[in-house]
Amino acid sequence: MAGVSVVVPLYNKGPYLLRALTSIAHQSYSDFEVIVVNDGSTDHGEDIANTFPDRRFRVLHQENAGPGAARNRGVAQASGSLIAFLDADDEWLPDYLEGAVRAFGERPDIAAFTQGYIEYPSGRSTEPMWRKRGLLEGVQVLGQSAELLHYMLAYMTPPATVARIEVVRKWGGFYEHRCTFGEDSFLWLKILLNEQVAFALQPGVKVHRESASLSRNLQAARPLEPMLAHPELITEICPARLLPLLRGLYALRAFKTACVWGYYGDWRLAAKIRRQFRTEGDFHLPYYVSSWVCATPVGAGLGAAWRTLLSVIGVEGGRYLTQATRAHEVCK
Repeated sequence: MAGVSVVVPLYNKGPYLLRALTSIAHQSYSDFEVIVVNDGSTDHGEDIANTFPDRRFRVLHQENAGPGAARNRGVAQASGSLIAFLDADDEWLPDYLEGAVRAFGERPDIAAFTQGYIEYPSGRSTEPMWRKRGLLEGVQVLGQSAELLHYMLAYMTPPATVARIEVVRKWGGFYEHRCTFGEDSFLWLKILLNEQVAFALQPGVKVHRESASLSRNLQAARPLEPMLAHPELITEICPARLLPLLRGLYALRAFKTACVWGYYGDWRLAAKIRRQFRTEGDFHLPYYVSSWVCATPVGAGLGAAWRTLLSVIGVEGGRYLTQATRAHEVCK
């Protein structure tokens, strides 16, 4: 029985898989097993996993069902008391697992431990950004700030989070049903609302946005995330004292979704999701005003004009492309 079970969901990430597996093999903490779940890859990346020269690694195969289903398959087969996840195109720093295991030893009461990360291709640590947003070291007590809960949830990416395996199983694992967006936050939100989670802001992971087709910003609106598609599944397990906080989070995420949908022209859907999750006094939340604009034909027109401008600047190789793109991402 391994101390930590590591699950690597694999779908058409063959060019990057060796980098990910090598980063696991070179961990300073060595008591682990690795379960690579080949989620119906068509680029023969599973051949790299099958021939990886480390007996702690094994490969499972399934038809393509999405990252949530792949991670859950690994969870079902895991033997460790702790469970960690690494996407096939990311990599861990050498002491990532050691730091996580130490944290659980020092805090037997925590259910999960999540670390910071360095984004590539920029190579910049995200630690200053998260500190500016109010995240602190250690266990953070949930208060009344839906914005802070939103940031905590965004911080808990699977490659940077280790959890007690019984906790992951207790709360049902990752969302499945062919979901490719928000399947992880559906689980992490349940854990944040009901368990103790410790945060470390120093980076332990290299997240490669340049090779991640699911995590980088797309050229069209994403589908509705599970927590908004099925809010009742979270509400029913939320402690009563935190229900106002949860409703605020729903509103904030709905406003952000409305911004994205309106930006890409779906202003009617933007207006619908905004109406569904609005609460009394939520005008102070992020995205409130921008979502109101995006939920109108005017907002859709502005989004189309902005995308056209970005396209022109991109073709001309203008020096303002970076600034324009940053403004666009803030709007989204």
